Amino acid sequence: MARDVVDTNFYMTLGTADAAGRPWVSPVYFAAAGYRDFYWASVPEAVHSRNLAVRAELSIVIFNSQVPVNQGRAVYLEAVGAEVAAGDLDAGIAIYNRPAAARGASIFGRTDLQAPARHRLYRATAVRQYLLDGSDQRIPVRLG
Repeated sequence: MARDVVDTNFYMTLGTADAAGRPWVSPVYFAAAGYRDFYWASVPEAVHSRNLAVRAELSIVIFNSQVPVNQGRAVYLEAVGAEVAAGDLDAGIAIYNRPAAARGASIFGRTDLQAPARHRLYRATAVRQYLLDGSDQRIPVRLG
């Protein structure tokens, strides 16, 4: 069930905090690798990107907001995130681009995600994973 939530949704909500602990949430389009690594493209000036630069810990929730009330399922992740390093960029781009065409998303090349281009590629690696079930219980799971 938890894998289905990840596989059938295009967006995840990032929860980040700045150096002082002020929280910020942001929805981002994502692609997953092995249910453990989650990639998204963003501008370095975005609040969540600036937050990750000073505090790598983040939380993520993936859910379908279109299901009827009390029938929702969600995957919660505790993760560590950062901009993808230059040495890992080609592999990250391949993962990010894999579902893009089928989803109608932009395909990025290396020059689209390095200075002076506007966007960068980011990755969050899950350290804990949970499924929120129909009875509003958060159940630890291991997705990948």
